[in-house]
Amino acid sequence: MGKIAFITGVTGQDGSYLAELLLEKGYDVHAIIRRASVFTTSRIEHILDHPNFHTYHGDLTDSSNLHRLISKISPDEVYNLGAQSHVAVSFEVPEYTAEVDAIGTVRLLDAIRDSGVKTKFYQASTSELFGGLPGTEPQSETTPFYPKSPYGVAKLYAYYITVNYRESFNMFACNGILFNHESPRRGETFVTRKITQAVAAISKGKQDILTLGNMDAKRDWGYAKEYVELMWLMLQHHEPLDLVAATGKTYTVRQFVEYAFDEIGVKINWQGKGVNEKGIDAATGKVRIEINSKYYRPAEVELLHGDPTKAKEILGWTAKTDLKSLVKIMVEHDLENT
Repeated sequence: MGKIAFITGVTGQDGSYLAELLLEKGYDVHAIIRRASVFTTSRIEHILDHPNFHTYHGDLTDSSNLHRLISKISPDEVYNLGAQSHVAVSFEVPEYTAEVDAIGTVRLLDAIRDSGVKTKFYQASTSELFGGLPGTEPQSETTPFYPKSPYGVAKLYAYYITVNYRESFNMFACNGILFNHESPRRGETFVTRKITQAVAAISKGKQDILTLGNMDAKRDWGYAKEYVELMWLMLQHHEPLDLVAATGKTYTVRQFVEYAFDEIGVKINWQGKGVNEKGIDAATGKVRIEINSKYYRPAEVELLHGDPTKAKEILGWTAKTDLKSLVKIMVEHDLENT
């Protein structure tokens, strides 16, 4: 009989890829889905009828629900990917972000501890813990944390409560500190997907201008499908570890935009600075990118650049897809579906 896994956040980008991976490996996959008045299962629609995939209504804000499911399912592995994961939105709903991302994690850890189920626990941590302080790059497992958003602060609690339960109660509990990872399944409000969808729409004459915020922010972008493989590898290791997942390369939002427009044969020339900057189609002279200060964060994270050395040395994991290839995958998907 295959292993049993329990996933929170299965309807999201990472959760859907992880569910696919585990089903391919012969797992019995159990997952919670929040009740909503609209369908939220588009990313997992193709596996909903899989005989080894089981879903339940549940929520990280409901302790009784988590206790009941963990006791009933008795999973071998628990992957906590559920979160309010949008950094900018966390400034608008800081209390809710803390309730789900921080306290939700301890609820799940307590459900495991109280049930007595012997399981391995993976916590989805984030490069937002580092705060992107200049001079700290490349950021590794030993880089000091300095979160700059309610999301980052909530995830910091989740990180340390995972470490605390590991050390206090001898639980196999680990943190994957994942740097930015994208795919065609990325949420449409995240900047990378906003860019690739806009490029596809502009290519088809359905949109004229893409409006963005800080073009100088630097990120270490990888392919989400590869990053869930590291999640799985971490729970196969003989001891719990906290590991960084990253490509080790960093690019500006501006470069991402250029790569995306390259995919539709448009070269972008830049004029102006700051909120007055514009991206112009070199061939037609049309303005294609404008800046609006409303997309700036109250506290900017300027530079995220990860050091994945430890993950490679211990687990043999490396990010394989470079940014140009990743952008190509995303733009081609959006061209087909726009």
